[in-house]
Amino acid sequence: MSIKIIAKNRKARFNYSIGETYEAGVMLTGTEVKSLRAGKLNLSESYGVVNKSEIFWLNAHIPHYAHGNIHNHDPLRTRKLLLHAKEIEKLIGTTREKGVAIIPLKAYWKKGRVKLEIGVGYGKKLYDKRADQKDHDWKRQQGRILKGDREE
Repeated sequence: MSIKIIAKNRKARFNYSIGETYEAGVMLTGTEVKSLRAGKLNLSESYGVVNKSEIFWLNAHIPHYAHGNIHNHDPLRTRKLLLHAKEIEKLIGTTREKGVAIIPLKAYWKKGRVKLEIGVGYGKKLYDKRADQKDHDWKRQQGRILKGDREE
């Protein structure tokens, strides 16, 4: 099964502690698909929201298709996410808690269709971010030290 990544939300795991992840399909128009085939997508400010037992993807920027005409899509339009009913019920239950959000992690092609990996994100405090950064820096430093020992 070939998966080609379109875009990743690199800040998501820094700003949120990600719990469960889900694979969702996305309802798109023709020019949006063509623009995604060109690899153009910005996930950084996007998020998911529940509305009447449906989940929508807001604030994702898919730019206009370069060779489109007057019927080009709105770059920031709301897009519906396609999930199984049990997954939607589970997401509705978890997002009722305070400080929980539906965060898109990455968008990719799978069997010719656009898929979006979404995660249940719990907001991090500043001290959590600092601790994660400290751990990340220490692991990088350990790798450098071990690499230096092997060369000698």
